[in-house]
Amino acid sequence: MLYGTMKVAIGGPLKVAFRPWVEGMENIPAEGPAILASNHLSFSDSFFLPAVLDRKVTFIAKAEYFTTPGVKGRLTAAFFKGVGQLPVDRSGSRGAGEAAVRSGMEVLERGELFGIYPEGTRSPDGRLYRGKPGGLARVALATGAPVIPVAMIDTEKIQPPGKVVPKLMRPGIRIGKPMDFSRYQGMEHDRFVLRALTDEVMYEIMKLSGQEYVDMYATAAKRQIADAAKAAKAAREKAEKAGTAERVETAEKAEK
Repeated sequence: MLYGTMKVAIGGPLKVAFRPWVEGMENIPAEGPAILASNHLSFSDSFFLPAVLDRKVTFIAKAEYFTTPGVKGRLTAAFFKGVGQLPVDRSGSRGAGEAAVRSGMEVLERGELFGIYPEGTRSPDGRLYRGKPGGLARVALATGAPVIPVAMIDTEKIQPPGKVVPKLMRPGIRIGKPMDFSRYQGMEHDRFVLRALTDEVMYEIMKLSGQEYVDMYATAAKRQIADAAKAAKAAREKAEKAGTAERVETAEKAEK
């Protein structure tokens, strides 16, 4: 009930304001479980995709969104629950991956759609990064549900980092054909199988999205970007100090 209300309240205005285009809607089954494996460009991905689908799709979100105290925290929790997000506790020994598997299996066992971002986090630069094999592959093999590759297009351009007001433009969504991995059934503990399955899905997402593929994890790329930013800041500060010292020395000589 709450999901339907939120879909009308949020999804309706989103479709009117941004007019997202969709290709491959016929690949979403009318009923039964399925996994929607999507690239991840923007926070808004989890809103645009459910907005264009007739069926409910459930994504996972970090538990902090649901446990923040106070009025704001309760409103945030109600919002995420309303748009079909499930809390994931990352404090366990295997972190979010194990929690994602459990959550995904529960959703699929109810015959619903489960949405997951194999990259594990948003792309830092619009490119497609290596998929993490833990969540997607394990859920697919444990449930036997088909995997449907999805490509979100241009959503990162609507509200780039640091921008408060979103840009009104048309994002796109391409939905690929369902992928059957029954040939790997019973091999969910084979890490090479998990890697192979994940890479197959990422290849389909790459074809749908047209993104450049980077054979490294997005989390590692974000660390590199953060380290480079820190190094650049340190270099600027060093140069500024050197410049200040030089100006002081010049002034002292002038006084003499």
